[in-house]
Amino acid sequence: MKKDATIHSHHISQQFNADLEEVKANMLEMGGMVEKQLTDAIEAIITADSGLAQLVREDDAAINAMEIKIDEECNRILVRRQPAASDLRLVLTIIKTVNDLERIGDESAKVAKLAIELTEQGESSKGYIEIRHIGERVRKMVYTALDAFARYDLDAALQVAREDVSVDVEYSTAMREMITYMIEDPRSITRVLNVIWALRSLERIGDHAKNIAEHVVYLVKGTDVRHIGLSGLEEQVKGDL
Repeated sequence: MKKDATIHSHHISQQFNADLEEVKANMLEMGGMVEKQLTDAIEAIITADSGLAQLVREDDAAINAMEIKIDEECNRILVRRQPAASDLRLVLTIIKTVNDLERIGDESAKVAKLAIELTEQGESSKGYIEIRHIGERVRKMVYTALDAFARYDLDAALQVAREDVSVDVEYSTAMREMITYMIEDPRSITRVLNVIWALRSLERIGDHAKNIAEHVVYLVKGTDVRHIGLSGLEEQVKGDL
């Protein structure tokens, strides 16, 4: 079920409406920057491109600056406008989402750092197939979560939450395989540990994408759906049907 962009109320003050739309647009712009950073980090580790990995790490500063800018914009709106009801939820949700986006950027930078280390260590290791597959899944989760926010789409938000459960299962399977591989070949321990840390960062990115999806549900329905599990989230979303 899709919600259009009129979920927050419209005001006599056109400037207030403009402020709300601008801060939301800036958040989505930051989301696009984070998506690119994640995509490049995954590409860097799979292709052993240390140059690209270094660019990803440098991009982190721009994302951090964007987070500060958006937080300041939200604070100005809260202080000057004192928004109520849905407008307040929108501002609060943007603040929360920006924090998750910044954390995704941090995890992407970690993947890039590991890409550099793995490149320096030489020959590719077991685990790259898992990095590619889980990486692509969490990249799509981030995209879908941001799209759900842009369109206030509860179905898309629920899709992200469901995908997170599948990613967690795949991550657990990959961890068992990596540990078994290290036991069988102790010489691989250093490299495989770096693969494990990369997979861990990707799994955390999936968690942050799920957080953003939960923020969308809060924005649309006014219900805090953290910590209620997938079945509870499904009940909240299906309540609109």
